[in-house]
Amino acid sequence: MSTILEKIAGIESEMARTQKNKATALHLGILKARLAKLRRELITPKGGASATGEGFDVAKTGDARIGFVGFPSVGKSTLLSNLAGVYSEVAAYEFTTLTTVPGCIKYKGAKIQLLDLPGIIEGAKDGKGRGRQVIAVARTCSLVFIVLDVLKPLQHKKLLEHELEGFGLRLNKQPPNIYFRKKDKGGINLNTTCPQTELDAEAVKTILSEYKIHNADITLRYDATSDDLIDVIEGNRIYVPCIYLLNKIDQISIEELDVIYKIPHCVPISAHHRWNFDDLLEKMWEYLKLIRIYTKPKGQLPDYNSPVVLHADRTSVEDFCNKLHRSIVKEFKYALVWGSSVKHQPQKVGIEHVLADEDVVQIVKKV
Repeated sequence: MSTILEKIAGIESEMARTQKNKATALHLGILKARLAKLRRELITPKGGASATGEGFDVAKTGDARIGFVGFPSVGKSTLLSNLAGVYSEVAAYEFTTLTTVPGCIKYKGAKIQLLDLPGIIEGAKDGKGRGRQVIAVARTCSLVFIVLDVLKPLQHKKLLEHELEGFGLRLNKQPPNIYFRKKDKGGINLNTTCPQTELDAEAVKTILSEYKIHNADITLRYDATSDDLIDVIEGNRIYVPCIYLLNKIDQISIEELDVIYKIPHCVPISAHHRWNFDDLLEKMWEYLKLIRIYTKPKGQLPDYNSPVVLHADRTSVEDFCNKLHRSIVKEFKYALVWGSSVKHQPQKVGIEHVLADEDVVQIVKKV
């Protein structure tokens, strides 16, 4: 393991020494590809998947999962205790939480699992502390809360982002709009739909040759970087929304608070005093992109107490049926829908119909 870490350190120091310009772009692209391959070896050691470690792997429950990530002693445990009523050990010294502590909250009818992860230390992505297990759990989350101490500079934010990026997590980003397909023969076929400032045919071929890929079709649909291309080739990146929680706002002035509010993806809170939790929960709901569908049994009123919660990417009537029970699709005849997704109230729809938030649905089965 130390040899991989030594190689990573060597490449990182060489990249730091290399000036960024057109002449060095090709060399930097090769170094980035080598670094990505070494990091992959670190995440998944030869001979199987990486072990999550005792106490880290928590069974997934509920409609969504949120991981609390941060340096030690920033208030993650206090936040979990006050949000979910779960007692995660809290103390005024660092490294109190040593395993994953799960909690659960109900918000707008959805059950959301919260995970208080042990504090990350610098170098976590390279296996220091328990960082690798912590980030492995963070990769399974629908949303990440990065908890920061408002008194410590936003340099902490950069360090945490660097650790998570090194582990293949891409925060508040969309997957690169790059088409990539390996083939058996025909060489490298590169197409671009717009001018490229960093990647040309030579740069693409050089990066691919690092992966021993000599035959592939690639289409760059925007001005892509070498990092974007490496992410697509690696194919193991997780794109996850993230909210930065600036904790301990009871210790700063109103003027400083006004400045903090302008930072994108940020919510200032006081976990200890439970300040600004309403704002936090609203933003959480917005970033999770969940929608609620209410069921209506025939001849009865809709059940508004326990909605079926779907993700905004999967909101067809078929997705709704599968969430209720897999067998319903086989017996499905049509559905009656009330709500903003239809013109008439109710309207008869098929299995392909896309539902909207707070629609009411009645399933009619084949006789």
